[in-house]
Amino acid sequence: MLGHRVRHPPSTNYDEGFETPTAKRLKRHDSTDSSVSRRDDSDLEDEGRTTPIQRTSARPPREIPDSEAESDDDDDNVLQDGNRKTELESALPLVKTDKEAIAEYEATRAAEADGLDLNGRLGQRKWVAGKSSIYVDAFNLALETVLEDESHLFNEAEMAVFEQWRDMSYEGQYLYVRLFLRKTAAWHRINRLKYYGDIADLPAAVEDLLEPRTLPAVKELAHANPGETEPPKETVLQDPFTFADGSGDHIDTLEEASSLLKLDEIKAIAKEAKVQGKNKSELLKALRKTSQGQGGLGWGFLKRSETEESVISEKGFLADEARLEEKENLDGTNVNRDSHFVRKILASTGPCIRLSAPALKLFERVHLVFYRSTEWTEKSLTTIILARISRRNFPEYIVSRSTNIFNSRSDLLEFEASIRTQFNIDFILEFNGTVRRDGLQKVKDVFEEVYPRWQVILREEQRKEDRIYESGEGAYLRRFSPAWVYTRIVHKGTYVLGRFKEHEREHQMLTELLDQRLFHAARRGAWYQRKALLEEHYMWALKSYEGRSEDGQKKHWKKIALQTCDDGLQDRECHLIYHYDLQKRVMKLEKALKMVKREQHDFGHVRLAKPVERSVEGIRIEKERTPSRNGTRRDSEAGPRRGGKTIWVDEREGGGECSVEAMCLSWYRDQGWKGYHSEGGIVRTLFGYLFYDVLFTYIPNVFQTAYQTCPLDLHTDAFYPSRASEINHRLVEIANGDASRLLQEVYDREHEKQTCVVGIDWSYDFDDLLEIVRCFQGEALATVCKVMAQEYQQRGGGIPDLFLWHPGNGEVMFAEVKSENDRLSDTQRLWIHVLTGAGIGVELCNAVAKEVRTQH
Repeated sequence: MLGHRVRHPPSTNYDEGFETPTAKRLKRHDSTDSSVSRRDDSDLEDEGRTTPIQRTSARPPREIPDSEAESDDDDDNVLQDGNRKTELESALPLVKTDKEAIAEYEATRAAEADGLDLNGRLGQRKWVAGKSSIYVDAFNLALETVLEDESHLFNEAEMAVFEQWRDMSYEGQYLYVRLFLRKTAAWHRINRLKYYGDIADLPAAVEDLLEPRTLPAVKELAHANPGETEPPKETVLQDPFTFADGSGDHIDTLEEASSLLKLDEIKAIAKEAKVQGKNKSELLKALRKTSQGQGGLGWGFLKRSETEESVISEKGFLADEARLEEKENLDGTNVNRDSHFVRKILASTGPCIRLSAPALKLFERVHLVFYRSTEWTEKSLTTIILARISRRNFPEYIVSRSTNIFNSRSDLLEFEASIRTQFNIDFILEFNGTVRRDGLQKVKDVFEEVYPRWQVILREEQRKEDRIYESGEGAYLRRFSPAWVYTRIVHKGTYVLGRFKEHEREHQMLTELLDQRLFHAARRGAWYQRKALLEEHYMWALKSYEGRSEDGQKKHWKKIALQTCDDGLQDRECHLIYHYDLQKRVMKLEKALKMVKREQHDFGHVRLAKPVERSVEGIRIEKERTPSRNGTRRDSEAGPRRGGKTIWVDEREGGGECSVEAMCLSWYRDQGWKGYHSEGGIVRTLFGYLFYDVLFTYIPNVFQTAYQTCPLDLHTDAFYPSRASEINHRLVEIANGDASRLLQEVYDREHEKQTCVVGIDWSYDFDDLLEIVRCFQGEALATVCKVMAQEYQQRGGGIPDLFLWHPGNGEVMFAEVKSENDRLSDTQRLWIHVLTGAGIGVELCNAVAKEVRTQH
């Protein structure tokens, strides 16, 4: 999940006590390395390693962002808000979920259904404006589904909150849910919420949320979580509680009040206070400085404008004013000008509300359990209902919603705490600029706390795997164990140990990470790489010589490093993308050890060929620039705008305008090639055809609705090990030339129904697909499919633009089109490595403008 930090995982309150980091581009590193760069050891790596690409704010338009692809390392990525999907949402079909679609649906389905309950409305697809809403029903669907089977995860006080929620008016529920889908920690001006059409009486809905409510007394044992001294205070329910907070009770400092203002409003207040600043932060700093130690100016001259909005919120405003005056009289601060500015700001904004943190965190916990994910969006909330009413055909599979995702309340609370701890580490290492020594020490301290608990849970999970689950059955559920998160924290801890030059301890931790096979299998290749590097360069000096000379000690550890690389290559869960670097190190070590030729590995059959560089000439169209703000006009001689798509003339298809990919595709067609500009669409379609029955093989817990296009674990690293036998059997069939038969069987059975299956685009001509698999070498196609099976989401992006095949020569080829504004992303480089390693041709097609035409 660049330029914005990762959206906070709900139920974690992870941003408690942290400032939002400055938005900026982050340096990305090859996926073949560990998730954090090891700059200190870069000089020890083999020559020829792909250089990490420095992303800039002006990212080329066609570069496929890596953030769309990192499935195992969800929280390693920085995503634009709204781009991330939950696993459940990713498994549902693409449906129109914008506001117009929801409004249109509710309008067409609205009917008199006063006697229908939630299930009736969902089953009969009937909503009544002002009495029900898709938002409220989706929210309540999640709540009732969780409470039906997993109510043991909540204590008596939390169950009382749910009862209070059920008793709340529909309009109160509607307002809460809409705020729940917005910035949950933000204050909202009440006079700006009136646009919600379903709320006839906004003040009454607001009062419903602000009403204090009682809770039963609950005695609960404190939960001690490693890396966290105690849960954040705002996550603990207290008696009484409210569903929302009012500004009069909770805003009494200038810092809090100023967050409500827009820049022009701050300027107006700053002008009256006679302070200056260039931006919002400077103006606020000047206001705070002015407010310190100066007497109040009195309140009599302040007057609220008689606008329609102010009249609506006058009652709430007067109540807020009274509360502020009472606070000032109690603490004697009414002479401080700070309160003057607070009152002036609230006079301008009117009363505000925000969702109360304890109740909010409770509902976020409900959604964590329902969605089996720490994130969701407005689309997540509504997609499951919209999928029900979409007129689609879905594959046949056995629905199995797990009810034991968390065995106990304590397991759930520890999982939440582990997510918070994980964020704190990520904040230090990845989202807070240059990592300093004190930050590294904090991470190391957390790692030391987590490590003993990790070992305990690891043994528990292994016993559970050995005694309870069938082979692979628990793979998806393991992602919701604290051990999953702790394993990632230990992984991060190895990086810090390396930074502190504690290489012996780092080697020990990497060994322990590799000894367990339950968590983060997708990282195993990176662990093998790092472990072999330590053994080659460091361990000889850190371990006892045991009677060996220095040269003998170095040779001894190089042999161990060679065995580590060999273990990595033999490990079925070490993904193919790591094989090339491990093979390079093997050849390097064998050469250093002066092994005889017959004992050396021969990787000639997988040695990477460099992509062929090709230039295709064409006519580029340059649009005339619009005048800039200062009135000057930039001419076209400066070249195309950086970050913009280029426009070309399709000389071979009538001379119309086209993209650079279409222009190059026409050139290839002139050379006898057939092809598509698919950017992975062909590969995903072939994978969907060839692995159709494998995708929908019964695996417990991964089909939790009847409206999925794929199993929930497809986008995780649990997919491959859970079906290793079926996948490997299918890869053998493909390598033996059975791809055409498999394609034909699926087409005959599913094409007429246009079944919704992940990746399959039924619009591709089936004869073309058959021709493609006949041109593919069986082993090459199996290699591509294995990469997709191991890391479907991570490798779904970065596939070269053009897919080409030559029926006459029986060849397939990929071409990555590059105009002068383009560069290769990390995932594109990795795909080029995989394809060339499989013996598939790859060309880098450089589009060159032989002529530039300016359009007015």
